[in-house]
Amino acid sequence: MSVNVPITDAAEAAKFITLGMRPRLLPARDLAYGDYVRRYREDETFAELTNAVANGLGLAVLACSQQTGLVLAATDGSLFEIKMEDYSRRAAARDRREKMLHGLVHLAVAAVAYPRPADLANDSYIGRVSVEQVDAVVREACRVLDEKAAAAEESLDPLEEAPDLEKTWRVYARRPSAAATKDGRLAPDATRSMVTKALKFLTEQGFLSQVGGEGGGTYRTTPRYQVQVRELAADRAFAELLDLGVVTVTDGHGTLRAVSSDTL
Repeated sequence: MSVNVPITDAAEAAKFITLGMRPRLLPARDLAYGDYVRRYREDETFAELTNAVANGLGLAVLACSQQTGLVLAATDGSLFEIKMEDYSRRAAARDRREKMLHGLVHLAVAAVAYPRPADLANDSYIGRVSVEQVDAVVREACRVLDEKAAAAEESLDPLEEAPDLEKTWRVYARRPSAAATKDGRLAPDATRSMVTKALKFLTEQGFLSQVGGEGGGTYRTTPRYQVQVRELAADRAFAELLDLGVVTVTDGHGTLRAVSSDTL
């Protein structure tokens, strides 16, 4: 890219990035946004300029299309980075173990939504998740990990050398799935409450959309979330959760269930 970039083009790239940082905005709903997306995909110089401006702000461009819009991710140390500590404070996490539980819940949501590599590769695939579904999957994972831990103890294999998930499952398994407060609300330390917070957060970020309005209990994935999970797919803990084999596809429309669950 030439260093002689018009100031107006730099300003346009910055405006484009600003639109991309509005998670619920889609190019189909905003004429200017749609024009920027077309320009990014057709004008290599503008695309390089947009990437450079984003990089200077501590952002990386993961994808850009009329379906996803401009998908951005914060780099390490970026002002825009959402750290687990920040999310945990929003979710009222009290200690390190609870922060790990919230991380496990987010892994489970992604695994339920996209349990196979083919799902991530198929841009038309739509996953559907619910609070009960995600909670059931994590609890089934806890059961499998419990069996693995028992076998490891019998073979004198130190638990400290177990995979990442085995450091968290016992805490989750001890929590009640659902418990009510005195005023009838779902207790914040109940696991379904944690899953609910995760799904609502992902909806605010434009990664999920709720089916059936505010009263609906099911969420469907968006193209933006698919792009994000493609990045997550390289994470060791994500792979470990899928390797447990506790999620499966029940039909061709992305509706998933736990292998062993009485709640679905």
